[in-house]
Amino acid sequence: MRRFRLPLRSAARGFRPHAPRGLRVRLVVAFLLAAAFGALLTAGLTFHRARAAILDRAEETAVADLRAQLDSLAPDLTLPPTAEDLRGLTRQIDQAGGARAWHASASYRGGEPVTASPGTPPVPDELRRAVKDSGRAVHQRTEHDGRPWLALGMPVAYSDDSGDTDTGTDTGTGTHADADAGSLSGLTVYAAFPLDDDRADIDALVTAAEAGAVPALALALVPALFAARSVLRPVRRLRHGAERIAAGELDTRLDAPGRDELADLTRSFNTMAETLERDAAELRRLEAGARRFAADVAHELRTPLAAMAAVTEVLDEDAASGVLPADTEDAVRLISEEVRALARTVEDLMEVSRFDAKAAPVHREDVDLRTLVTKTLQLRGWAHDERVRAHLLEPAPVRVDPRRIDVVLGNLVANALHHGRPPVTVAVRVRGDRVRVTVTDRGPGIPDEALPYVFDRFYKADAARPRSGGSGLGLAIAQENAALNDGTLTAANHPDGGAVFTLTLPSAASSPGTT
Repeated sequence: MRRFRLPLRSAARGFRPHAPRGLRVRLVVAFLLAAAFGALLTAGLTFHRARAAILDRAEETAVADLRAQLDSLAPDLTLPPTAEDLRGLTRQIDQAGGARAWHASASYRGGEPVTASPGTPPVPDELRRAVKDSGRAVHQRTEHDGRPWLALGMPVAYSDDSGDTDTGTDTGTGTHADADAGSLSGLTVYAAFPLDDDRADIDALVTAAEAGAVPALALALVPALFAARSVLRPVRRLRHGAERIAAGELDTRLDAPGRDELADLTRSFNTMAETLERDAAELRRLEAGARRFAADVAHELRTPLAAMAAVTEVLDEDAASGVLPADTEDAVRLISEEVRALARTVEDLMEVSRFDAKAAPVHREDVDLRTLVTKTLQLRGWAHDERVRAHLLEPAPVRVDPRRIDVVLGNLVANALHHGRPPVTVAVRVRGDRVRVTVTDRGPGIPDEALPYVFDRFYKADAARPRSGGSGLGLAIAQENAALNDGTLTAANHPDGGAVFTLTLPSAASSPGTT
Protein backbone atom coordinates (compact mmCIF):
# COMPACT_ATOMS: atom_id res chain seq x y z
CA MET A 1 0.00 0.00 0.00
CA ARG A 2 1.22 3.52 -0.81
CA ARG A 3 -0.05 6.77 0.67
CA PHE A 4 -2.35 8.39 -1.88
CA ARG A 5 -1.55 11.86 -3.22
CA LEU A 6 -3.79 13.56 -5.78
CA PRO A 7 -1.67 15.26 -8.49
CA LEU A 8 -1.73 18.98 -9.25
CA ARG A 9 -1.25 19.46 -12.97
CA SER A 10 0.46 22.70 -13.87
CA ALA A 11 -1.16 24.93 -16.48
CA ALA A 12 2.32 25.94 -17.63
CA ARG A 13 3.47 22.40 -18.39
CA GLY A 14 5.85 22.30 -21.33
CA PHE A 15 6.42 26.11 -21.33
CA ARG A 16 9.95 26.97 -22.38
CA PRO A 17 10.58 30.72 -22.44
CA HIS A 18 12.83 32.13 -25.12
CA ALA A 19 14.96 35.19 -24.64
CA PRO A 20 12.80 38.10 -25.90
CA ARG A 21 14.25 40.90 -27.98
CA GLY A 22 13.24 44.52 -27.85
CA LEU A 23 12.07 46.55 -24.87
CA ARG A 24 8.39 46.24 -25.83
CA VAL A 25 8.58 42.45 -26.07
CA ARG A 26 10.48 42.21 -22.78
CA LEU A 27 7.93 44.38 -21.00
CA VAL A 28 4.98 42.40 -22.37
CA VAL A 29 6.63 39.07 -21.58
CA ALA A 30 7.54 40.22 -18.06
CA PHE A 31 3.95 41.40 -17.50
CA LEU A 32 2.52 38.13 -18.79
CA LEU A 33 4.95 36.09 -16.71
CA ALA A 34 3.95 38.06 -13.62
CA ALA A 35 0.27 37.58 -14.46
CA ALA A 36 0.85 33.87 -15.12
CA PHE A 37 2.74 33.48 -11.87
CA GLY A 38 -0.01 35.25 -9.97
CA ALA A 39 -2.67 33.17 -11.66
CA LEU A 40 -0.80 29.93 -11.00
CA LEU A 41 -0.16 30.89 -7.39
CA THR A 42 -3.81 31.76 -6.86
CA ALA A 43 -4.95 28.62 -8.67
CA GLY A 44 -2.52 26.51 -6.66
CA LEU A 45 -3.67 27.92 -3.31
CA THR A 46 -7.30 27.63 -4.35
CA PHE A 47 -6.78 24.05 -5.55
CA HIS A 48 -4.96 23.11 -2.36
CA ARG A 49 -7.75 24.48 -0.16
CA ALA A 50 -10.52 23.05 -2.35
CA ARG A 51 -8.82 19.64 -2.47
CA ALA A 52 -8.37 19.65 1.30
CA ALA A 53 -12.00 20.68 1.77
CA ILE A 54 -13.26 17.92 -0.56
CA LEU A 55 -11.18 15.23 1.13
CA ASP A 56 -11.98 16.47 4.66
CA ARG A 57 -15.68 16.44 3.84
CA ALA A 58 -15.40 12.91 2.46
CA GLU A 59 -13.52 11.77 5.56
CA GLU A 60 -15.93 13.40 8.01
CA THR A 61 -18.96 12.05 6.15
CA ALA A 62 -17.49 8.55 5.99
CA VAL A 63 -16.66 8.52 9.71
CA ALA A 64 -20.15 9.75 10.56
CA ASP A 65 -21.79 7.17 8.27
CA LEU A 66 -19.70 4.30 9.66
CA ARG A 67 -20.40 5.38 13.23
CA ALA A 68 -24.12 5.50 12.50
CA GLN A 69 -24.07 2.01 10.99
CA LEU A 70 -22.14 0.58 13.91
CA ASP A 71 -24.51 2.25 16.38
CA SER A 72 -27.26 0.39 14.56
CA LEU A 73 -25.58 -2.98 13.99
CA ALA A 74 -23.11 -3.47 16.84
CA PRO A 75 -25.72 -3.89 19.64
CA ASP A 76 -27.00 -7.07 17.93
CA LEU A 77 -23.54 -8.62 17.85
CA THR A 78 -22.74 -11.37 20.34
CA LEU A 79 -19.43 -10.91 22.15
CA PRO A 80 -17.05 -12.53 21.85
CA PRO A 81 -17.95 -12.86 18.15
CA THR A 82 -17.11 -15.77 15.93
CA ALA A 83 -15.59 -15.44 12.47
CA GLU A 84 -19.07 -15.91 11.00
CA ASP A 85 -20.43 -13.16 13.26
CA LEU A 86 -17.70 -10.80 12.07
CA ARG A 87 -18.31 -11.79 8.46
CA GLY A 88 -22.02 -11.18 8.87
CA LEU A 89 -21.35 -7.76 10.43
CA THR A 90 -19.12 -6.70 7.54
CA ARG A 91 -21.70 -7.98 5.04
CA GLN A 92 -24.35 -5.82 6.64
CA ILE A 93 -22.01 -2.79 6.60
CA ASP A 94 -21.23 -3.35 2.92
CA GLN A 95 -24.93 -3.60 2.10
CA ALA A 96 -25.74 -0.47 4.14
CA GLY A 97 -23.00 1.51 2.35
CA GLY A 98 -25.07 1.81 -0.79
CA ALA A 99 -23.55 4.19 -3.29
CA ARG A 100 -20.45 4.62 -1.16
CA ALA A 101 -19.41 1.04 -2.00
CA TRP A 102 -18.12 0.07 1.43
CA HIS A 103 -15.58 -2.75 1.73
CA ALA A 104 -15.69 -3.61 5.43
CA SER A 105 -13.67 -5.97 7.61
CA ALA A 106 -13.64 -6.60 11.34
CA SER A 107 -11.28 -8.05 13.89
CA TYR A 108 -11.60 -8.97 17.54
CA ARG A 109 -8.83 -8.34 20.04
CA GLY A 110 -6.11 -7.80 17.44
CA GLY A 111 -6.96 -10.79 15.29
CA GLU A 112 -6.75 -10.80 11.52
CA PRO A 113 -9.53 -8.74 9.96
CA VAL A 114 -12.43 -10.83 8.58
CA THR A 115 -14.32 -9.60 5.53
CA ALA A 116 -17.29 -10.77 3.54
CA SER A 117 -16.12 -9.21 0.25
CA PRO A 118 -13.21 -10.80 -1.64
CA GLY A 119 -12.32 -7.44 -3.23
CA THR A 120 -11.73 -5.68 0.05
CA PRO A 121 -8.27 -3.99 0.16
CA PRO A 122 -6.01 -5.20 2.95
CA VAL A 123 -6.04 -3.07 6.08
CA PRO A 124 -2.82 -1.00 6.30
CA ASP A 125 -0.63 -1.92 9.26
CA GLU A 126 -0.22 1.77 10.07
CA LEU A 127 -3.98 2.15 10.37
CA ARG A 128 -4.28 -0.85 12.69
CA ARG A 129 -1.49 0.45 14.95
CA ALA A 130 -3.02 3.92 15.00
CA VAL A 131 -6.42 2.58 16.05
CA LYS A 132 -4.87 0.37 18.72
CA ASP A 133 -2.71 3.18 20.13
CA SER A 134 -5.37 5.90 20.12
CA GLY A 135 -8.50 3.88 20.86
CA ARG A 136 -10.40 6.24 18.58
CA ALA A 137 -11.63 6.33 14.99
CA VAL A 138 -8.75 6.81 12.55
CA HIS A 139 -8.77 7.40 8.78
CA GLN A 140 -6.02 7.14 6.19
CA ARG A 141 -5.86 7.81 2.42
CA THR A 142 -4.21 5.01 0.48
CA GLU A 143 -3.84 3.80 -3.10
CA HIS A 144 -4.85 0.34 -4.26
CA ASP A 145 -4.76 -0.98 -7.81
CA GLY A 146 -4.05 2.52 -9.11
CA ARG A 147 -7.14 3.99 -7.44
CA PRO A 148 -7.35 6.32 -4.42
CA TRP A 149 -9.08 4.86 -1.36
CA LEU A 150 -10.10 6.08 2.07
CA ALA A 151 -9.57 3.51 4.85
CA LEU A 152 -11.29 3.89 8.23
CA GLY A 153 -10.68 2.09 11.50
CA MET A 154 -13.21 2.41 14.34
CA PRO A 155 -13.11 0.57 17.72
CA VAL A 156 -16.37 -0.52 19.39
CA ALA A 157 -16.79 0.24 23.11
CA TYR A 158 -19.21 -0.85 25.88
CA SER A 159 -21.73 1.65 27.05
CA ASP A 160 -21.41 2.85 30.67
CA ASP A 161 -24.41 0.68 31.70
CA SER A 162 -23.20 -2.44 29.87
CA GLY A 163 -23.80 -5.81 31.44
CA ASP A 164 -22.48 -9.33 30.77
CA THR A 165 -20.85 -9.19 27.32
CA ASP A 166 -20.13 -12.90 27.07
CA THR A 167 -23.80 -13.71 26.48
CA GLY A 168 -24.29 -11.06 23.95
CA THR A 169 -27.65 -10.09 25.46
CA ASP A 170 -26.54 -6.65 26.62
CA THR A 171 -27.45 -3.94 24.16
CA GLY A 172 -25.26 -1.32 25.65
CA THR A 173 -22.43 -1.49 23.13
CA GLY A 174 -21.76 1.44 20.75
CA THR A 175 -19.13 3.25 18.79
CA HIS A 176 -16.32 4.81 20.70
CA ALA A 177 -16.63 8.51 20.10
CA ASP A 178 -15.19 9.71 23.38
CA ALA A 179 -12.50 8.38 25.68
CA ASP A 180 -14.92 8.60 28.55
CA ALA A 181 -17.78 6.90 26.71
CA GLY A 182 -16.89 3.48 28.07
CA SER A 183 -14.33 0.70 27.91
CA LEU A 184 -13.24 -0.90 24.63
CA SER A 185 -14.93 -4.13 23.69
CA GLY A 186 -11.99 -5.41 21.65
CA LEU A 187 -14.01 -5.26 18.43
CA THR A 188 -12.57 -3.05 15.67
CA VAL A 189 -14.31 -2.44 12.39
CA TYR A 190 -12.39 -1.33 9.27
CA ALA A 191 -14.01 0.06 6.15
CA ALA A 192 -12.58 1.31 2.86
CA PHE A 193 -14.17 2.89 -0.18
CA PRO A 194 -12.75 4.39 -3.39
CA LEU A 195 -12.41 8.13 -3.81
CA ASP A 196 -13.14 8.06 -7.51
CA ASP A 197 -15.93 10.65 -7.27
CA ASP A 198 -13.81 12.96 -5.13
CA ARG A 199 -10.88 12.51 -7.47
CA ALA A 200 -13.15 13.41 -10.39
CA ASP A 201 -14.20 16.56 -8.55
CA ILE A 202 -10.53 17.47 -7.97
CA ASP A 203 -9.67 16.76 -11.61
CA ALA A 204 -12.56 19.01 -12.61
CA LEU A 205 -11.02 21.78 -10.50
CA VAL A 206 -7.66 21.32 -12.27
CA THR A 207 -9.32 21.28 -15.68
CA ALA A 208 -11.23 24.44 -14.85
CA ALA A 209 -8.01 26.11 -13.69
CA GLU A 210 -6.21 25.10 -16.88
CA ALA A 211 -9.14 26.22 -19.03
CA GLY A 212 -9.22 29.56 -17.27
CA ALA A 213 -5.44 30.12 -17.55
CA VAL A 214 -5.47 30.84 -21.30
CA PRO A 215 -8.29 33.43 -21.17
CA ALA A 216 -6.62 34.99 -18.12
CA LEU A 217 -3.34 35.35 -20.00
CA ALA A 218 -5.19 36.66 -23.05
CA LEU A 219 -6.91 39.25 -20.89
CA ALA A 220 -3.59 40.09 -19.23
CA LEU A 221 -2.14 40.82 -22.68
CA VAL A 222 -4.31 43.93 -23.00
CA PRO A 223 -3.00 45.72 -19.87
CA ALA A 224 0.48 44.42 -20.74
CA LEU A 225 0.37 46.12 -24.14
CA PHE A 226 -1.07 49.24 -22.59
CA ALA A 227 1.63 49.32 -19.90
CA ALA A 228 4.37 48.71 -22.49
CA ARG A 229 2.98 51.48 -24.66
CA SER A 230 2.78 53.93 -21.75
CA VAL A 231 6.40 53.15 -20.85
CA LEU A 232 7.77 53.07 -24.38
CA ARG A 233 6.09 56.25 -25.61
CA PRO A 234 8.36 58.59 -23.59
CA VAL A 235 11.32 56.32 -24.28
CA ARG A 236 10.60 56.55 -28.02
CA ARG A 237 10.34 60.33 -27.74
CA LEU A 238 13.69 60.40 -25.97
CA ARG A 239 15.23 58.29 -28.72
CA HIS A 240 13.89 60.55 -31.45
CA GLY A 241 15.09 63.58 -29.51
CA ALA A 242 18.56 62.08 -29.13
CA GLU A 243 18.66 61.31 -32.86
CA ARG A 244 17.71 64.91 -33.69
CA ILE A 245 20.42 66.23 -31.38
CA ALA A 246 22.94 63.84 -32.94
CA ALA A 247 21.89 65.25 -36.33
CA GLY A 248 22.76 68.76 -35.10
CA GLU A 249 19.29 70.02 -34.07
CA LEU A 250 20.42 71.24 -30.67
CA ASP A 251 17.23 73.26 -30.16
CA THR A 252 15.27 70.01 -29.70
CA ARG A 253 13.11 69.96 -26.57
CA LEU A 254 10.59 67.37 -25.36
CA ASP A 255 7.35 67.70 -23.42
CA ALA A 256 7.65 66.29 -19.90
CA PRO A 257 4.14 65.76 -18.49
CA GLY A 258 3.68 63.94 -15.22
CA ARG A 259 5.86 63.44 -12.17
CA ASP A 260 7.17 59.93 -12.66
CA GLU A 261 10.74 58.80 -13.33
CA LEU A 262 10.34 59.02 -17.10
CA ALA A 263 9.16 62.61 -16.80
CA ASP A 264 12.22 63.37 -14.66
CA LEU A 265 14.40 61.72 -17.30
CA THR A 266 12.78 63.85 -20.02
CA ARG A 267 13.39 67.02 -18.03
CA SER A 268 17.02 65.98 -17.54
CA PHE A 269 17.23 65.41 -21.32
CA ASN A 270 15.93 68.92 -21.95
CA THR A 271 18.46 70.35 -19.52
CA MET A 272 21.24 68.45 -21.27
CA ALA A 273 20.06 69.66 -24.68
CA GLU A 274 19.92 73.25 -23.45
CA THR A 275 23.45 72.98 -22.06
CA LEU A 276 24.72 71.43 -25.29
CA GLU A 277 23.09 74.13 -27.38
CA ARG A 278 24.58 76.88 -25.23
CA ASP A 279 28.04 75.30 -25.21
CA ALA A 280 27.92 74.59 -28.95
CA ALA A 281 26.94 78.19 -29.68
CA GLU A 282 29.81 79.41 -27.52
CA LEU A 283 32.25 77.04 -29.21
CA ARG A 284 31.08 78.12 -32.65
CA ARG A 285 31.49 81.74 -31.65
CA LEU A 286 34.99 81.14 -30.31
CA GLU A 287 35.96 79.03 -33.32
CA ALA A 288 34.66 81.64 -35.76
CA GLY A 289 36.52 84.32 -33.84
CA ALA A 290 39.72 82.29 -33.89
CA ARG A 291 39.43 81.65 -37.63
CA ARG A 292 38.65 85.28 -38.33
CA PHE A 293 41.54 86.35 -36.15
CA ALA A 294 43.99 84.03 -37.96
CA ALA A 295 42.72 85.17 -41.35
CA ASP A 296 42.88 88.84 -40.36
CA VAL A 297 46.37 88.49 -38.92
CA ALA A 298 47.61 86.67 -42.03
CA HIS A 299 45.97 89.23 -44.27
CA GLU A 300 47.46 92.15 -42.35
CA LEU A 301 50.92 90.58 -42.38
CA ARG A 302 51.01 90.01 -46.13
CA THR A 303 51.69 93.65 -47.05
CA PRO A 304 54.51 94.32 -44.56
CA LEU A 305 56.00 90.91 -45.30
CA ALA A 306 56.00 91.68 -49.01
CA ALA A 307 57.89 94.89 -48.29
CA MET A 308 60.28 93.06 -45.98
CA ALA A 309 60.87 90.39 -48.62
CA ALA A 310 61.72 93.06 -51.20
CA VAL A 311 64.17 94.68 -48.80
CA THR A 312 65.79 91.35 -47.90
CA GLU A 313 66.27 90.58 -51.61
CA VAL A 314 68.27 93.82 -51.97
CA LEU A 315 70.22 93.00 -48.83
CA ASP A 316 70.87 89.47 -50.14
CA GLU A 317 72.36 90.96 -53.30
CA ASP A 318 74.61 93.23 -51.24
CA ALA A 319 75.63 90.28 -49.07
CA ALA A 320 76.39 88.20 -52.15
CA SER A 321 78.55 91.03 -53.61
CA GLY A 322 80.76 91.11 -50.53
CA VAL A 323 80.30 94.80 -49.81
CA LEU A 324 78.94 94.15 -46.34
CA PRO A 325 81.04 93.30 -43.30
CA ALA A 326 81.04 89.61 -42.33
CA ASP A 327 78.88 90.09 -39.21
CA THR A 328 76.38 92.19 -41.14
CA GLU A 329 76.32 89.63 -43.95
CA ASP A 330 75.46 86.81 -41.50
CA ALA A 331 72.74 88.93 -39.94
CA VAL A 332 71.29 89.75 -43.34
CA ARG A 333 71.17 86.08 -44.36
CA LEU A 334 69.51 85.14 -41.05
CA ILE A 335 66.90 87.85 -41.42
CA SER A 336 66.22 86.83 -45.01
CA GLU A 337 65.69 83.20 -44.05
CA GLU A 338 63.34 84.12 -41.21
CA VAL A 339 61.37 86.51 -43.42
CA ARG A 340 60.89 83.80 -46.04
CA ALA A 341 59.82 81.30 -43.33
CA LEU A 342 57.36 83.83 -41.92
CA ALA A 343 56.02 84.51 -45.40
CA ARG A 344 55.44 80.78 -45.95
CA THR A 345 53.65 80.53 -42.59
CA VAL A 346 51.41 83.46 -43.48
CA GLU A 347 50.57 81.86 -46.83
CA ASP A 348 49.77 78.60 -45.02
CA LEU A 349 47.49 80.43 -42.60
CA MET A 350 45.70 82.11 -45.49
CA GLU A 351 45.21 78.72 -47.14
CA VAL A 352 43.89 77.20 -43.89
CA SER A 353 41.46 80.10 -43.50
CA ARG A 354 40.13 79.39 -47.00
CA PHE A 355 39.65 75.73 -46.07
CA ASP A 356 37.73 76.70 -42.95
CA ALA A 357 35.56 79.13 -44.88
CA LYS A 358 34.83 76.47 -47.55
CA ALA A 359 36.16 78.97 -50.08
CA ALA A 360 39.11 77.01 -51.47
CA PRO A 361 38.68 76.85 -55.28
CA VAL A 362 39.24 73.57 -57.12
CA HIS A 363 40.05 73.46 -60.83
CA ARG A 364 40.05 69.87 -62.03
CA GLU A 365 41.87 68.56 -65.05
CA ASP A 366 42.40 65.14 -66.59
CA VAL A 367 46.09 64.35 -66.06
CA ASP A 368 48.45 61.43 -65.59
CA LEU A 369 49.59 61.34 -62.01
CA ARG A 370 53.08 60.36 -63.20
CA THR A 371 53.31 63.74 -64.93
CA LEU A 372 52.33 65.58 -61.74
CA VAL A 373 54.96 63.69 -59.74
CA THR A 374 57.64 64.47 -62.32
CA LYS A 375 56.77 68.20 -62.40
CA THR A 376 56.74 68.39 -58.60
CA LEU A 377 60.23 66.89 -58.37
CA GLN A 378 61.52 69.13 -61.17
CA LEU A 379 60.11 72.37 -59.73
CA ARG A 380 61.75 71.71 -56.36
CA GLY A 381 65.06 70.48 -57.71
CA TRP A 382 64.57 66.87 -56.68
CA ALA A 383 64.38 65.37 -60.15
CA HIS A 384 68.13 64.78 -60.27
CA ASP A 385 68.63 64.53 -56.52
CA GLU A 386 70.02 61.13 -55.50
CA ARG A 387 68.08 61.40 -52.27
CA VAL A 388 64.73 61.08 -54.10
CA ARG A 389 63.75 58.13 -56.27
CA ALA A 390 60.64 57.89 -58.43
CA HIS A 391 58.94 54.65 -59.52
CA LEU A 392 56.45 55.58 -62.25
CA LEU A 393 55.79 52.32 -64.05
CA GLU A 394 52.18 52.43 -65.29
CA PRO A 395 49.77 55.10 -66.50
CA ALA A 396 47.71 56.61 -63.67
CA PRO A 397 44.91 58.79 -65.10
CA VAL A 398 43.19 61.05 -62.56
CA ARG A 399 40.91 64.07 -62.62
CA VAL A 400 42.28 66.50 -60.03
CA ASP A 401 43.43 70.05 -59.41
CA PRO A 402 47.13 69.88 -60.43
CA ARG A 403 48.14 72.79 -58.22
CA ARG A 404 46.69 71.25 -55.08
CA ILE A 405 48.11 67.79 -55.78
CA ASP A 406 51.48 69.48 -56.35
CA VAL A 407 51.19 71.00 -52.87
CA VAL A 408 50.40 67.57 -51.40
CA LEU A 409 53.33 65.85 -53.10
CA GLY A 410 55.75 68.68 -52.32
CA ASN A 411 54.83 68.66 -48.62
CA LEU A 412 55.15 64.88 -48.38
CA VAL A 413 58.58 64.70 -50.04
CA ALA A 414 59.86 67.71 -48.08
CA ASN A 415 58.61 66.19 -44.83
CA ALA A 416 60.30 62.86 -45.66
CA LEU A 417 63.63 64.60 -46.45
CA HIS A 418 63.49 66.75 -43.34
CA HIS A 419 62.33 64.22 -40.74
CA GLY A 420 63.40 60.90 -42.30
CA ARG A 421 66.52 59.66 -44.01
CA PRO A 422 67.18 59.24 -47.75
CA PRO A 423 66.56 57.71 -50.08
CA VAL A 424 62.94 58.89 -50.31
CA THR A 425 60.89 56.75 -52.71
CA VAL A 426 57.88 58.12 -54.58
CA ALA A 427 55.85 55.31 -56.22
CA VAL A 428 52.67 55.45 -58.28
CA ARG A 429 50.43 52.37 -58.49
CA VAL A 430 46.96 51.69 -59.88
CA ARG A 431 44.69 49.40 -57.88
CA GLY A 432 41.34 48.91 -59.56
CA ASP A 433 39.47 52.21 -59.59
CA ARG A 434 41.96 53.88 -57.24
CA VAL A 435 45.39 55.40 -57.82
CA ARG A 436 47.91 55.44 -55.00
CA VAL A 437 51.02 57.52 -54.48
CA THR A 438 53.30 56.38 -51.65
CA VAL A 439 56.15 58.46 -50.23
CA THR A 440 58.51 56.30 -48.18
CA ASP A 441 61.67 57.28 -46.30
CA ARG A 442 64.31 55.28 -44.45
CA GLY A 443 64.18 57.22 -41.21
CA PRO A 444 63.17 56.13 -37.70
CA GLY A 445 59.48 56.34 -38.56
CA ILE A 446 56.66 58.06 -36.69
CA PRO A 447 56.22 57.32 -32.96
CA ASP A 448 53.14 55.21 -32.38
CA GLU A 449 51.68 57.77 -29.99
CA ALA A 450 52.07 60.49 -32.68
CA LEU A 451 50.44 58.61 -35.58
CA PRO A 452 46.84 59.70 -34.81
CA TYR A 453 47.89 63.37 -34.71
CA VAL A 454 50.34 63.85 -37.59
CA PHE A 455 47.70 65.64 -39.68
CA ASP A 456 46.60 67.97 -36.88
CA ARG A 457 47.38 71.64 -37.28
CA PHE A 458 50.55 72.88 -35.57
CA TYR A 459 51.25 69.37 -34.24
CA LYS A 460 54.91 68.43 -33.83
CA ALA A 461 55.96 64.98 -32.70
CA ASP A 462 58.98 66.34 -30.85
CA ALA A 463 57.67 69.02 -28.49
CA ALA A 464 61.19 69.75 -27.28
CA ARG A 465 62.10 71.07 -30.79
CA PRO A 466 59.54 73.84 -31.49
CA ARG A 467 61.82 75.40 -34.11
CA SER A 468 61.86 72.47 -36.52
CA GLY A 469 61.95 74.54 -39.70
CA GLY A 470 58.21 74.24 -40.38
CA SER A 471 54.97 75.77 -39.18
CA GLY A 472 53.26 72.46 -38.38
CA LEU A 473 50.64 73.16 -41.06
CA GLY A 474 52.15 71.33 -44.04
CA LEU A 475 50.60 67.90 -43.46
CA ALA A 476 47.27 69.43 -42.39
CA ILE A 477 47.15 71.43 -45.65
CA ALA A 478 48.14 68.33 -47.62
CA GLN A 479 45.26 66.35 -46.11
CA GLU A 480 42.77 69.15 -46.84
CA ASN A 481 43.94 69.33 -50.47
CA ALA A 482 43.60 65.54 -50.81
CA ALA A 483 40.02 65.73 -49.50
CA LEU A 484 39.18 68.54 -51.96
CA ASN A 485 40.17 66.14 -54.77
CA ASP A 486 37.99 63.29 -53.35
CA GLY A 487 41.09 61.52 -52.07
CA THR A 488 42.53 60.39 -48.75
CA LEU A 489 45.91 60.81 -47.12
CA THR A 490 47.16 58.36 -44.49
CA ALA A 491 50.33 57.84 -42.51
CA ALA A 492 51.90 54.60 -41.29
CA ASN A 493 55.24 53.01 -40.47
CA HIS A 494 56.98 50.60 -42.85
CA PRO A 495 57.75 47.15 -41.37
CA ASP A 496 61.41 47.60 -42.35
CA GLY A 497 61.58 51.09 -40.85
CA GLY A 498 60.67 54.55 -42.02
CA ALA A 499 57.41 56.42 -42.50
CA VAL A 500 54.97 55.75 -45.34
CA PHE A 501 52.49 58.41 -46.49
CA THR A 502 49.84 57.20 -48.95
CA LEU A 503 47.76 59.49 -51.15
CA THR A 504 44.78 57.69 -52.68
CA LEU A 505 42.77 59.27 -55.50
CA PRO A 506 39.90 58.03 -57.69
CA SER A 507 41.06 56.84 -61.10
CA ALA A 508 39.89 58.50 -64.31
CA ALA A 509 40.36 55.53 -66.63
CA SER A 510 38.34 57.23 -69.37
CA SER A 511 41.14 59.80 -69.82
CA PRO A 512 44.43 57.89 -69.77
CA GLY A 513 46.41 60.58 -71.58
CA THR A 514 48.35 63.43 -70.00
CA THR A 515 47.93 67.15 -70.42
